Amino acid sequence: MLSKMLLGRYIPGNSLVHGLDPRAKILMVLMFMVIVFFANHWTGYVLLILFVLLITKMANLRVIFLFNGLKLIFIIILFTFFMHLFFTKGGTVLLDAGFFTIESEGIITGIYITIRLMMLVVVTTILTLTTSPIDLTDAIEKLGTPLKKIKVPMHELAMMMSISLRFIPTLMDETEKIIKAQSARGSTFMTGPLKSRIRALVPVFIPLFISAFKRAEEMAVAMEVRGYRGEEGRTTYRVLKWTKKDTFAVITVILFGVILFLVRQ
Repeated sequence: MLSKMLLGRYIPGNSLVHGLDPRAKILMVLMFMVIVFFANHWTGYVLLILFVLLITKMANLRVIFLFNGLKLIFIIILFTFFMHLFFTKGGTVLLDAGFFTIESEGIITGIYITIRLMMLVVVTTILTLTTSPIDLTDAIEKLGTPLKKIKVPMHELAMMMSISLRFIPTLMDETEKIIKAQSARGSTFMTGPLKSRIRALVPVFIPLFISAFKRAEEMAVAMEVRGYRGEEGRTTYRVLKWTKKDTFAVITVILFGVILFLVRQ
């Protein structure tokens, strides 16, 4: 499951979403993070799901592909649903077990919050799937240009974010290999009491941390050997070009937000 994780991966392609300027895609994701909270009724959530499905189609990605790649994240998000299920009160009492009750308001709120989180995860994953880490770095740096006036090191921050995204799938693959190696040596991760399962993870985390620090050191040495000294004295090889389709895409997201806001009213 870990080797199939899509978070942080980039898949080259020639879809409409791939062809957008990375700055436009980041702006659309930021606007979507706000728009998603406009939905407060089942009609709004249906429109939200349809909009995300449309983006998925325009990116030439299959829903089942995204579901399989984000299955672990979705399982974690389901924990939020159960938290609302047991602790959010209001409405009709559907189940009274004495020490806890399940009420209709808890189910509805849990479903709504779960949909919001899932849509946010899918949209941000589509961003990384359709945008290379280098383009993301350039876009974040360009969008943060006004912050440079107050001495915010946007180039370094963008570089760190890009490297972090790039290392997520690498560490996932490394974890998968370590787990398989430990399982071949007789370690068990899925059986026995909880305490023994947690103890069995120690031989996984130690080599994983060692590998992560080793990779970080190798990257630092490689960047230093190639003369990397931050933004100072550097020029841009790739020039980002904002086109009409980028403007149209941003306006489309804004219009969708207006529609969702009107539905909310």
